[in-house]
Amino acid sequence: MKDPIQKYFYVGTIQWMSHPPADYPLLSSVRTICCDEYFGALEVTQIKDEEERKAVKGMLEQSHLKVCYGAQPRLLGTGLNPNDINEEGRLAAEKTLLEAIDEAEYLGAAGIAFLAGKWQEETKEEAYSQLLKTTRRLCDYAKTKGMMVELEVFDFDMDKAALIGPAPLAARFAADMRTTHNNFGLLVDLSHFPTTYETSRFVIRTLRPYITHLHIGNAVVRKGCEAYGDQHPRFGFPESANDVEELRDFFTVLKEEGFFDAAHPYVLSLEVKPWGGEDGDIILANTKRVINRAWALVED
Repeated sequence: MKDPIQKYFYVGTIQWMSHPPADYPLLSSVRTICCDEYFGALEVTQIKDEEERKAVKGMLEQSHLKVCYGAQPRLLGTGLNPNDINEEGRLAAEKTLLEAIDEAEYLGAAGIAFLAGKWQEETKEEAYSQLLKTTRRLCDYAKTKGMMVELEVFDFDMDKAALIGPAPLAARFAADMRTTHNNFGLLVDLSHFPTTYETSRFVIRTLRPYITHLHIGNAVVRKGCEAYGDQHPRFGFPESANDVEELRDFFTVLKEEGFFDAAHPYVLSLEVKPWGGEDGDIILANTKRVINRAWALVED
């Protein structure tokens, strides 16, 4: 493509993945990303400290970045399940997600993203109904604030083992949600396609009407290999599934399916994290190089 990728997408990164909290102070991480003109979006998550939350809000207001809020850590870090067949457990997950909407609004985000919880085959349909209940409650509340709710599509049997799930089930869920709420969408992630045994062409064409947000990244899906599962290692990681060619294919399918919309750009965030003792800033640079090369190979 001759046009820069920023013409068609708000290229973002996921703060807590690029700079894992154990290794990077939050405020210096946010400032570093806010100062990087490559990015047009930044995805943040729960900030428990009030003073840090206020400071992040100030930096985001200054940055002219599009702000997104990922509520996934509120669930993954606590074991809360929005499709819990136990109603008390479901309500606990719903509560933290409602709180996430409030925090997202404070930080300047126009919505939240979350994921489905674990499931069992014998209660799959009941869990599906529970997830609809939770998501409709979230959409009702978000609508009062003019905000969106997005469900990220994860693996169903490899690592996160989330109810949603392969692309056809995600399409069913999104269709059910759109019959009642127009502020619902799906977030799809290139790094999850190998973990659901699907291709970019299959996922994007199957979910075309419902996709509102995009992630890119890598995964290792060979059992017994380092970083196996949904670990988001860097591009070029040993035995991994995605690199320049897979990202070029992803961009090509997006172009074919009408996602290159300069008037209304989608957020496209890189979800890549340092592995072991790797340097997060080097990994960010690695990812930008892969994006730039793959983008350059897409036919105009």
